[in-house]
Amino acid sequence: MNVDRIISLLRQAKHISEETVYTLCLRAQELLMNESNVTRVDTPVTICGDIHGQLHDLLTLFDKSGGLEKSRYIFLGDFVDRGFYSLESFLLLLCYKLRYPDRITLIRGNHETRQITKVYGFYDEVMRKYGNSNVWRYCCEVFDYLSLGAIVNGQVFCVHGGLSPDIGTIDEIRSIDRKQEVPHEGAMCDLLWSDPDEVDSWSLSPRGAGFLFGKNEVDQFLARNDVELIARAHQLVMEGYKEMFDGGLVTVWSAPNYCYRCGNIAAVLRIDDNLERQYTIFEAVQPQNGVGNPIIPTKKPQMDYFL
Repeated sequence: MNVDRIISLLRQAKHISEETVYTLCLRAQELLMNESNVTRVDTPVTICGDIHGQLHDLLTLFDKSGGLEKSRYIFLGDFVDRGFYSLESFLLLLCYKLRYPDRITLIRGNHETRQITKVYGFYDEVMRKYGNSNVWRYCCEVFDYLSLGAIVNGQVFCVHGGLSPDIGTIDEIRSIDRKQEVPHEGAMCDLLWSDPDEVDSWSLSPRGAGFLFGKNEVDQFLARNDVELIARAHQLVMEGYKEMFDGGLVTVWSAPNYCYRCGNIAAVLRIDDNLERQYTIFEAVQPQNGVGNPIIPTKKPQMDYFL
């Protein structure tokens, strides 16, 4: 299997054969199963938020932030759903993982599940492109092997959603059996679904899964684990990133003009060797030559969704 050739095809949103996807997913599983629930990553590193199938904006992200030949990356999940190129976006990241295993860390988001992808676009996209659900099934099996978090230089904890009342230490995350569909409740669910908010204590999330947590919970987690920052994604931020709780937590969002209509800008966060933070913001790819938009297919998505 020629990974470089597949990367070239995916960057052009070209069709990949079902057999190739199967082989790619199998090799990715073999690689990912050896990674810890919380992957250790060295600086310098670029932390990226939700992508949501916006392939051309993902390519812009790499262009603006140096690319894998020069930089190390952590992606905080939600590679699929809502955008029109979920498959190409996810497979491209898998190819990069195979090509540069030490330069890219992929963390599971709440959309990397069978149940959510059946509702929010990825399953339908695969059915439209292949006429059957095999490729969707192969990708879902890879989802089960994605890490639940990462720790940068022992100081920056990276997760898709947030904290859990069932988790006090990062070591406790390492003991979770992650190789499964995400449960509807419990620690693994919370890590993928929870959100920071101006609350005094844990409260149930309006999303229907996970919790809302406030400054007290963040401060306790940082102190107990001797880390100085929680970097997470999961929530649309119009400015691309948002720091909260005296800089102890940051939300990074990397899908510009989310759902092709939200009008937001996107950002990535670079952490250097001194743990200094540098944000790079970027806008959505614009239509070419003013004639239509070659990036967005004419097929309208079936529903509006803002979970």
